[in-house]
Amino acid sequence: MSNSHSFHIPVMGTAFTADTPLKVAQYGIDSVIALADDVLLERLRKMYCDLNNRDYEEISIKEEDSRAVRITAYLNLVNELIEEKYNNFISKIKEKEEDLKQYFNLLPDTSNIKKDFQVFIEGLPSMEEINFWVKENMSLGSVDVNIMTKVDKTNYKKGVELPSEFNDAHAGLRGFANSNLESSIIFSAGMNPRLYGYISSFPDFFPNENGYIKKKIVLKVSDFRSAMIQGKFLAKKGLWVSEYRVESGLNCGGHAFATDGFLMGPILAEFRDKKQELIDSTYEVCQQALESNDKIVPKETLKIKITAQGGVGTSEEHDFLINHYNLDSVGWGTPFLLVPTVTTVDDDTIEQLKNAKEKDLYLSNVSPLGVPFNNLRGSSKEIEKMENAQKGKAGSSCPRKFLAMNYEYNKQGMCTASRKFQSIKFDEIKDEKELTENEKYDKIIEKTCLCVGLSATSMIKNNIATKDSMGVSICPGPNMAYFSKTLSLSEMVHHIYGKINVISSDDRPNMFVKEFQLYIDFLKNKIRDVKDDFNKKQDKYLSKFMLNMNEGIEYYYNLFQDNNSVISDLDNEKLKLNILNSDIEKLKETLVINS
Repeated sequence: MSNSHSFHIPVMGTAFTADTPLKVAQYGIDSVIALADDVLLERLRKMYCDLNNRDYEEISIKEEDSRAVRITAYLNLVNELIEEKYNNFISKIKEKEEDLKQYFNLLPDTSNIKKDFQVFIEGLPSMEEINFWVKENMSLGSVDVNIMTKVDKTNYKKGVELPSEFNDAHAGLRGFANSNLESSIIFSAGMNPRLYGYISSFPDFFPNENGYIKKKIVLKVSDFRSAMIQGKFLAKKGLWVSEYRVESGLNCGGHAFATDGFLMGPILAEFRDKKQELIDSTYEVCQQALESNDKIVPKETLKIKITAQGGVGTSEEHDFLINHYNLDSVGWGTPFLLVPTVTTVDDDTIEQLKNAKEKDLYLSNVSPLGVPFNNLRGSSKEIEKMENAQKGKAGSSCPRKFLAMNYEYNKQGMCTASRKFQSIKFDEIKDEKELTENEKYDKIIEKTCLCVGLSATSMIKNNIATKDSMGVSICPGPNMAYFSKTLSLSEMVHHIYGKINVISSDDRPNMFVKEFQLYIDFLKNKIRDVKDDFNKKQDKYLSKFMLNMNEGIEYYYNLFQDNNSVISDLDNEKLKLNILNSDIEKLKETLVINS
């Protein structure tokens, strides 16, 4: 299906966009469902079956391959409901005139389909002709899915390790592959060779002679080198990456995968300048693999899309990214958390988001994965966690076990946010004198049960009965600080396309400046963490980080040379960077003295 819009809605948590396609696909807007939590998806399937008078038969966790089967069933239901609504719409245009107006009202004025329709309607066509035109020209938004490649826990049955295809991410991939969706799977969090190899088990991921691929592969990447490595790895199996989705390392929501000081602007410039190189080098490998495995080779070189997301907040930034870097689409995530008709967020949490300031949005260590996690200070999950700890009940009961990936005490894995794991850790620090007990205690209990926390908002919002905790975890990006009111879909889309402005504050920095500020803070913390035990490895890391930051800021000075406001902000950040450079040089002096 063709893109009607120049933006997409990325995956957010597990629950926040779990049913977003049902709300926006009819307007040609692409969105993404997370496949991490099959328990949540099964509950939503029951809810939507009930709402649409469909028969529902529970897929028990005890059933064979239940995780994959649940995911397939939910995705099929979502796809069928969207297509039913769409087919009803295009067959009854006269009765759905308001829906038709809304579809075109949301499109940008630059949209070709919008322009074509305006010309078409001037000819005073009959209702039958309008129906035919709509059917031939309008398209649904893509119902895409997301898998974090590293969340691929090995599973067991009666104490016996199951084959790798029953790992969590593998089962999620199979759930999508067996669905009737015609869309993309987005892999994030880096390369998982075994998972990538498993993709080739499913024919829908291979192209036909015309280059059509029913189920496309999208890689969320942090830099061009990573894209080239992963793209070639998949190409060697005859698999084509249809899209590379560049995400800011720190100016994003959810888990944050910081680069070694590489900044988004220079990264996007490299993708723009080397796009053809990426296509040519990976397609040559892919073509050879298809030929050697007796698979169909497309008549022409396959195409790729380059998209980006992370921190965009104004129409000016949106247009700049599209035009300057030749992007195919820009992701708008965090601001949509304040659009109740698009994302699923409970009312109390929405109020917290509306009132959140920069100090309330922070990069935390709460994730059991050990990866920095964007967090909302004072969320109901954080409050619940601390209250339980004060009562002597620190940790979670760990009902899902999706993040039970610490193997210190159990070959089957434990979650560092679980009550069992934390209890063992508490026993270990009782007699230690190296640090105060409180310091180590705080590090243990800061881990949060994200499996339940990120799905709780859906239980609350949809009145789904559950015995699970109702504490809500939410992971907005820093951009949330500049959006302060609930919005309709029309308002949010019109903001994206510059028809209105929904940001009331005038102190929001340019998205590239904001990312630079976040990297300054990140570097500052890294220096603090190593200052008492500085070694050659850390010296190499910090030197490389500083080099990349200096190159990045020089790139921005050239990019924004005619923008006095941005230049002024860059001058301030340059001063901070110089101070950190001095701190690193002092650490190097101690290294020389001690060597």
